[in-house]
Amino acid sequence: MLEISIPLLLLFLIALVKRIPKVGGNIKVALLVAAISSAIISGLGPVDTLLAFIDGIDRLSWVIMLSVFGSLYAESQVKLGAMDTTLNTLRSAFGNSPKGLIAAIFITLIIAGSFLGDAIAAATVIGFLVIHSLYELKLKPEQIGMIILVGASIGSIMPPITQGVFLSASLIDTDPDPVIKIAYITVSIGAVIAILESFRFVRGKQMPEHLKTTQSVFEIIKERWMTLIPLSVLVAIVITNTLFDYNIFAEWRIFTAILEPMKEVPIVQGVTFHVVTAIIIAIIVSFVFTAVRKDVKNIIKGGLSKVSQTVQIQLCAGVMVGVFYASGLIDKVAIMAEGLASSMVKIGGALSVVVVGMLTGSQTTAQSVNITFLGPILENMNVDPTFIALGASHIAAAGQNMPPVGLTAFVVCGLIGGILSKEVDPIKVMFLALPNSLYFLIVGLIVWFL
Repeated sequence: MLEISIPLLLLFLIALVKRIPKVGGNIKVALLVAAISSAIISGLGPVDTLLAFIDGIDRLSWVIMLSVFGSLYAESQVKLGAMDTTLNTLRSAFGNSPKGLIAAIFITLIIAGSFLGDAIAAATVIGFLVIHSLYELKLKPEQIGMIILVGASIGSIMPPITQGVFLSASLIDTDPDPVIKIAYITVSIGAVIAILESFRFVRGKQMPEHLKTTQSVFEIIKERWMTLIPLSVLVAIVITNTLFDYNIFAEWRIFTAILEPMKEVPIVQGVTFHVVTAIIIAIIVSFVFTAVRKDVKNIIKGGLSKVSQTVQIQLCAGVMVGVFYASGLIDKVAIMAEGLASSMVKIGGALSVVVVGMLTGSQTTAQSVNITFLGPILENMNVDPTFIALGASHIAAAGQNMPPVGLTAFVVCGLIGGILSKEVDPIKVMFLALPNSLYFLIVGLIVWFL
């Protein structure tokens, strides 16, 4: 019993009790302490512990690679101007109206969030582009915060590049493609709900003349189509594989010759996951453009800095996952839970995911801490692994924005307050975002109970 309770107690104590000197609230320390304590109690030797570290990181390697290369790609697209092109094209497509501008901003945030896999990073990248425009529509700072918060958060689990879904599938060790196909529907519905809900912020308001687009969609694309080439390549590769089951990295000999040997190398094999490889191809295509080639140093620096914390958490989570599997802790927890009522495990597990996501502001952390245990337990209860992964990603996405202490909202409010020189109430922002958070929580619980 102690070999189960002590690592888990240390994990949640360090992660959630911020008053502990020096380490309180540090999720990375919490994950590592849980891993090391489990190794010691289970009697793993130094070599076995090291091998467990490598095995755990290898299990999450494709998620880590997705975060790294996704961020580098997003940074290159900002430099290339693809994000500006996307925003302006959407603004023109939705018409010169306040509602059209909000819809365009939401979709741009979702695209950025999908690339980066992290709500905070997406809010930072796109926030600077849209805050002034929304403020000139006479939106309150808290309303601006809700739009940026929800849009970026939805993006972090939006297919086809959906870090949240890939992470849950990786932790459960199931094929992510069936999960993604369902997530296209559930996440898109959440996005539509968020956009429609935000329209009330501009009811009866007129679009300022200087914010209106003077070019048509055709004119914008004709003038700036080249900036969308890397994005088009990426989308074509991913959609072809996801929707039509044609993976060019398995079908084309030039790619198999490069990738097959890499699949045998632990951790490095993460780059062979088809979405990661597609992103790398898109990055290579981006370097055809002078604007990207001239600023390689800043693109790499900016891209890595935006996901540094996320990747560090993923690495520490990998270490913990590897040790828990090597020590048999995962199986022991699953066996202990067999006597519990199914509904109690599902509701209690969902609540745990929400609390950790809320306190850390990260769906990555919420899943790494909780789904490592919940996944095998739910599988033993005959829940379909596809639904486990789908539910986990949605519940974690809900938790990261929940009041009263959602960290992501505090970051977004700080960004808006700094740009507008105004006080922004993060609690109000979280409550404005609550309907969307509840939607994702409900969807996650529904699929777990199917």
